[in-house]
Amino acid sequence: MLPQEHIAKQFDVELENVRAKVLRMGGLIEEQIESAVNALQDGNVSQARQVIETDRRINGLEVSIDEDCTHIIARRQPAAGDLRLILAIIKTITDLERIGDEAKKMARMAILLHDSDRLLQPHLPVDLRHAAHLAVQMLGHSLDAFARLDATTAAQVLRDDRDVDESFRGILRQLITFMMEDPRTISNAIDILFAAKAVERIGDHAKNMAEYVIYLVKGKDVRHTSMEEVERTVISDS
Repeated sequence: MLPQEHIAKQFDVELENVRAKVLRMGGLIEEQIESAVNALQDGNVSQARQVIETDRRINGLEVSIDEDCTHIIARRQPAAGDLRLILAIIKTITDLERIGDEAKKMARMAILLHDSDRLLQPHLPVDLRHAAHLAVQMLGHSLDAFARLDATTAAQVLRDDRDVDESFRGILRQLITFMMEDPRTISNAIDILFAAKAVERIGDHAKNMAEYVIYLVKGKDVRHTSMEEVERTVISDS
């Protein structure tokens, strides 16, 4: 094997290792979201505390991947597609870490509501599971698009964000009705609203990740563009 071929093969291995760590980080965060929502809905305080503890692993993965990318840039000086991949990874792990923070926020809200017996009933007056399922589905599809460099799947994530937003608005309407019917519940309803907003923000971060995939595959930044423009970018041959 020629020296240049050996270096190129090592570079490919390094890139693949970093991609694998991103997907591992994403899988851990998917579990975090589901655990945090279940803890919030069911009052499982020990599960909520586990979510908060596990967040340290997510932060550690972000730092580790960031360092890997820095070393690759310094040693390999990647260009063109490889450089786009590194930049997309750096942006992706930032959004993943922030999703982890949103899950931790929901876990803390679960402890606040259930550990202090502030609720007037054993369960929340609204169900966040549907909205959370949509957001986790968006995250999963974004990670899948990243793994397969699939701009079409990434574009679908952008469309799905509207469903998460609509689900959030539905929860907001329920909470407003709940507060109007019983003013004693206003404080709790506001706390639940913050948790619902965390779910909506998870969808926003998953959307960001999908936009990075489109940038990676197509070489065009589709942030702040219309869905029609995104569609044209995805179906183009460039």
